[in-house]
Amino acid sequence: MYRPVLVTPPTIKPVTLTEAKAWLDIGYTDKDTVITGLIGAATAHLDGWTGILGRCLCEQTWRQDFDDFRSCLRLPLFPVISITSVKYTDTIGAEQTIPSENYTLKNDDLGAYVEFISSYSFPSLNTESAAVRVTYLAGYADIAGTPKTSSVPDDIKNAIALLVRQWFDNPSAVNVGNIVTPMPQGVDALLAKYRRPRF
Repeated sequence: MYRPVLVTPPTIKPVTLTEAKAWLDIGYTDKDTVITGLIGAATAHLDGWTGILGRCLCEQTWRQDFDDFRSCLRLPLFPVISITSVKYTDTIGAEQTIPSENYTLKNDDLGAYVEFISSYSFPSLNTESAAVRVTYLAGYADIAGTPKTSSVPDDIKNAIALLVRQWFDNPSAVNVGNIVTPMPQGVDALLAKYRRPRF
């Protein structure tokens, strides 16, 4: 399977600056840039293809490429909100879009996948690699409003908050005279049920 391609990154973070400062019990603004950076680092540690959870957090668009058609096109990231498009390169090298009535988004224990209806006949493809492409919206749906907010589960938000607290309180790699754990206690417990195996 090809490595998934990030098409459109999230526009918000799971935890806002205001929420993080409340967890840190900070009312001043001098460290806002630092805290914002720590939120970004903690989010990146968990989110997307390179994150340890193997899932997406806030809404983001990804593309998964395949060399050919199959009855089930497995999508490596989770949760999937919707399929944006299924496209392919035809025999003369032109890109074509498959009408959405010919496939459905389904989920099982391994995650999400595109399943074609039984009556759909796969068209002939160009011989180039990655001739079939699925673009999809993944993550926990953003909550509309001004500003938009995140519907990421509280367990994940709290794990991010614990990471921010740890890194804010211990900015140095070495803390002489004290034992500093790289991962705060509780983070693994909060995240355990959200980890997905790679396939």
